[in-house]
Amino acid sequence: MTRAIMIQGTGSNVGKSLLVAGLARAFTRRGLSVAPFKPQNMSNNAAVTSDGGEIGRAQALQARAAGRAPHTDMNPVLLKPESETGAQLIVQGHRIGTQEARAFRADKPSLMSKVLESFHRLAASADLVVIEGAGSPAETNLRAGDIANMGFAVTADVPVILVGDIDRGGVIAQIVGTHAVLGAVDLGQIAGFAVNRFRGDVSLFDDGLKDIERRTGWPSLGVVPWFQEAWRLPAEDVLDIASRNGGAFKVVVPKLARIANFDDLDPLASEPDVTVEIIEPGRPLPGDASLVLLPGSKSTITDLAFLRAQGWDIDIAAHLRRGGLLIGLCGGFQMLGRRIHDPDGLEGDATSVKGLGYLDVQTVLTPRKELANRRAICPSNGAEISGYEIHIGRTEGPDMARHWFEVDGKPEGALSNNGQVRGSYLHGMFSSDPFRAALLAEFGRSSSISYDHLIDKTLDDLADHLERHMNLDLLLTLTKPVKQPGS
Repeated sequence: MTRAIMIQGTGSNVGKSLLVAGLARAFTRRGLSVAPFKPQNMSNNAAVTSDGGEIGRAQALQARAAGRAPHTDMNPVLLKPESETGAQLIVQGHRIGTQEARAFRADKPSLMSKVLESFHRLAASADLVVIEGAGSPAETNLRAGDIANMGFAVTADVPVILVGDIDRGGVIAQIVGTHAVLGAVDLGQIAGFAVNRFRGDVSLFDDGLKDIERRTGWPSLGVVPWFQEAWRLPAEDVLDIASRNGGAFKVVVPKLARIANFDDLDPLASEPDVTVEIIEPGRPLPGDASLVLLPGSKSTITDLAFLRAQGWDIDIAAHLRRGGLLIGLCGGFQMLGRRIHDPDGLEGDATSVKGLGYLDVQTVLTPRKELANRRAICPSNGAEISGYEIHIGRTEGPDMARHWFEVDGKPEGALSNNGQVRGSYLHGMFSSDPFRAALLAEFGRSSSISYDHLIDKTLDDLADHLERHMNLDLLLTLTKPVKQPGS
């Protein structure tokens, strides 16, 4: 019989995604068939699934940890922010439309049936479902109609482990405060708690654990020390994007307001001979960059205006005059062209704007989303790539005759006449060891890692870390059988 447990946090970014990935790997190694699940997610870092939809990148990593192919049932509701108050709504992998926050809040109860449908379908294929909450259950103003935290846990009758983040301080108040504001029904779903991201001697928090247990009546599943290698795993939250100091090959990335699919950077950041520098708004792009990389964007036209407002277009022009390489991925590729047309007003008002003009191509934004896993080859070096496309828009123009890749035998991407400017819709290209090595070799640098091996080793190390510091045997005893509909 399938059993389930849910990991909720005292707030956003307390490490829930990483813990679920580690638990998925740990219990898979114990011989269980594990499936990750997140009822509702908000992220512009998405992955393409085996069934042709999209889910949050964290759930794709968790699926990998569990030895499963990513599937849309693992994250049935995904919100991709497009503005301060609106987001694209993805339900069971497919775009429904764009909603303002107030409208989504009103519609949430109607989405619970889709969430439960995906959950029960997923549970039928596993021994254990490890579920990730979103944000915090203590946001009592959001409890009515909730599908992400206690609303789901109560409806599906899944026990909850509450996780606090001691690194940000006040973890006792985080956990005890959550206990204080939850209603009796929600409190009845919490089966235990854990403390995450401790630095130093864990025994120094023994009295803190006892105090939390005394005040809440919940058992402790342990104190998890800071996992130093967490940065190697693909991040979902834009808050986790960080510069990584390495070698002399410097990749400079302007941090766009609606940056998306930024895990493209992770393989480069993992290379010892590479430095990845994320440039925050208000800072100029440094003049010693080997490569300026324009990342994906959820709102290309808006982010192009944002880029210009920072003066980064001027810095890019100087970078090219110095002979540096410029690459645009997905939305960044669209920005490199002569114009971007939005005739249907998909990003706001219908408009047509001037691009950066470094590639002789033009993009027309269209309602249809391109969503597919791809296998490609780079003709210039013969490297094979497994990647994916996830974008709206069709790009055409003379520079596409000098294509960068071939996907299923068809040309993809564009190159400037001298090859100094390159653009592509293909995410995941840097995960290919031969392709990444060939790119570094252009600058007299070498690659020294196998990226896929590094990710799997890090997941194994994370599982070992949780085996040492969490009571996983107790956690298994706290799981409950999944109740199928009608039972």
